[in-house]
Amino acid sequence: MLSLLIFLPVLGALLCWLLPAGQARWVNLLANLATCVLAGMVAVEAAGSTSYRLEAQHAWIPAFYGISYHVGVDGFAVSLLLLTAFVSTLGVLASWNIEKSPKGYHAMYLLLLCGMLGVFCALDLFLFYLFWEVMLLPMYFLIGIWGGSRRQYASIKFFLYTLFGSVLLLAAVIMIVLKHQTWSIPELTAAAGTSGLLGGGAGGLALAAFLGMFIGFAIKIPAFPFHTWLPDAHVEAPTPISMILAGVLLKMGGYGMMRIAYPFFPEAAAGMGAVISALSVIAIVYGALVAMAQNDLKKMIAYSSVSHMGFVTLGLAAGTPEGLNGAHYMMLAHGTISAMLFMIVGVIYERAHHRDIDRFGGLAWAMPRYSVLASFAFFASLGLPGLSGFIAEITTFIGAFNGPYKLAALVSLLGVVFTAAYYLITLQKVYLGQTPPAYLDKAHYPDVSARELAVLVPLALVTLWMGVFPAMALDCYREVLNGLASTLSAAHAAVVAR
Repeated sequence: MLSLLIFLPVLGALLCWLLPAGQARWVNLLANLATCVLAGMVAVEAAGSTSYRLEAQHAWIPAFYGISYHVGVDGFAVSLLLLTAFVSTLGVLASWNIEKSPKGYHAMYLLLLCGMLGVFCALDLFLFYLFWEVMLLPMYFLIGIWGGSRRQYASIKFFLYTLFGSVLLLAAVIMIVLKHQTWSIPELTAAAGTSGLLGGGAGGLALAAFLGMFIGFAIKIPAFPFHTWLPDAHVEAPTPISMILAGVLLKMGGYGMMRIAYPFFPEAAAGMGAVISALSVIAIVYGALVAMAQNDLKKMIAYSSVSHMGFVTLGLAAGTPEGLNGAHYMMLAHGTISAMLFMIVGVIYERAHHRDIDRFGGLAWAMPRYSVLASFAFFASLGLPGLSGFIAEITTFIGAFNGPYKLAALVSLLGVVFTAAYYLITLQKVYLGQTPPAYLDKAHYPDVSARELAVLVPLALVTLWMGVFPAMALDCYREVLNGLASTLSAAHAAVVAR
């Protein structure tokens, strides 16, 4: 079932090339809907599981330290599979009006989906790295060909940043494999125990390998100071690709840390906890302040992602059960909220052909349904109680205050205040006040269409559902991360004892 889930999009990509251009979007949509069904079936089997389910393992390159095709999912991975399938399907609807080389666009879109799904299912380090690299090329082309006026600069910057992180990740993987003679993620996690691989401890080769992995994954998150590629990529990417980039790709960095870097090197992670917590606070506060200074609506939301993803690394640095569960909940909540925010920008950009905050005004009176949905997305992102962003933030804060870096948790509260400030200021400038006469022209500024509602409303409903019934999502993965928290707690105690 997992192999079908991963490679069904590849079949769809081939059909996109073979069938007439006008049918490519339908192939993409059907492939994504089928992926949603399969992801739901996988979730029924694996949700809440601490062991790997639906495993499939076959020898692939046995002469090279036993490389195998090994896939499987637990409750942690399956939550991200569901997010990926959900956001990707809505991204197809957002792509419906793509006219430039539709066959190439939809084929690349499906190849990107294959890479994302593969990362969350791979249980072999070679296979994980292969899927990690597979998704890099489609994203490069989707930005570089279908992006904005500076698309080539943005795509090259994205490619080089990610490739640099991949090289560091590969170097760490090679060090591990040469010592342990296996690529199996479950075997290596079991061998790591509390002390970690490569001799254990918080220094030496273990620290070097952990830093290589941490930087490789931090670039993808992106964590401060590796974040500068993200605003350029978002501003130039087409709306649906921004939805995928913010909704899913950023989460792959957090997944890699929780699945590989921290379990493989718990003592090195504990030893670097103070540094990681400091970088997290900078990301949260600095990202919010820079977002407040933006006049481009899309760039503002891009920097808000830098700020919100800082909560992920803050929860990781704390290493407590609440911190880790809150960090992952932030990934899920941000996945739907950020996708909704970028679609909100795409809706108005299609009509106004600009994103200048100061040139808007009074859209609530010209486009009331659109403005209600935009306000909902803003309040969800700033952490309004009753919505998913609030649950993620408060859980992470509880975990951080229970951890060893209480000062970092205290300072990061400023980020919540600044986030509320820039969203409320933007809400006032763009949607309230007097409406410029141009925006009252219903021919050029119609309210949201049925297709746009089909994208925005499901995202809003899931955001509300996760805010009102958070236990349903938490139960999917909680036990897996509680086990990691126990390992990190023991590792931190060992580092302090030394």
